[in-house]
Amino acid sequence: MTLTPADADKILTDNFAPWVLGLGLSVQETGPLHAVLRLPWSDRLARDGGGLSGQAMMAAADTATVVAISAARGGYGPMTTVQQSTSFQRPVVGADLLIDVRITKLGKRMAFADITMTADGTEEPAAKASTVYALLG
Repeated sequence: MTLTPADADKILTDNFAPWVLGLGLSVQETGPLHAVLRLPWSDRLARDGGGLSGQAMMAAADTATVVAISAARGGYGPMTTVQQSTSFQRPVVGADLLIDVRITKLGKRMAFADITMTADGTEEPAAKASTVYALLG
């Protein structure tokens, strides 16, 4: 059973640290092996030069992966990041960031995902990431 976006938003509020919640992430879409989250533009997340900071983008990708894995498993369970690799391709300035997570393998103890981050209103990726998670429960 796939989670609804409302169910997935509740996973965020129930399981993440206050600083992660402060990013303002919202779940836009969930499916059997994916999730799409929105990171709203905020000047407080911008770095020198006005672009969205890589740290905020990486935290959003990491958090979105938890939501996608939870959607694929039909609910939240304990998990932890094992690896995350991110490549930044172009700046995001003055636009929300859409984080599209696709689960590429979901096993009993490990999950793998590919993430594409795109500025809202564009088609060219701003960044791409891959993650590996250990499923603890």
